[in-house]
Amino acid sequence: MQRDYYVGTGRRKESVARVRLLPGKGEILVNDKPAPEYFKRPALERMITQPLEITGTASNFDIIIKVQGGGISGQAGAVRHGIARALLEADEDYRIPLKKAGMLTRDPRMKERRKYGLKKARKAPQFSKR
Repeated sequence: MQRDYYVGTGRRKESVARVRLLPGKGEILVNDKPAPEYFKRPALERMITQPLEITGTASNFDIIIKVQGGGISGQAGAVRHGIARALLEADEDYRIPLKKAGMLTRDPRMKERRKYGLKKARKAPQFSKR
């Protein structure tokens, strides 16, 4: 059975994005909303289209994305990672430019856990001599 779409999963911080690339004319839907409506900041919008610009496939695919968890910035990073992985599934020749741009590497930075005796991960209560 031949599918007519490509799938990629992207992750960043606490966010997970499930990306589906379909042959089309370049529409991007994130959680059933157009990308500019979901990612209101232009910088985040540019971030999610980076893999498409690098491979020159911006107008070749319609993209349907389901993203959950984390904040808006982490979600944008997860979407970018997912689009890059889906493009790789579409054509293996994209590996070299995507790898060179760092799009295929999952960003390992996570929020540091809170330690007991402290207010946050590293913030200590104010020291008092008396």
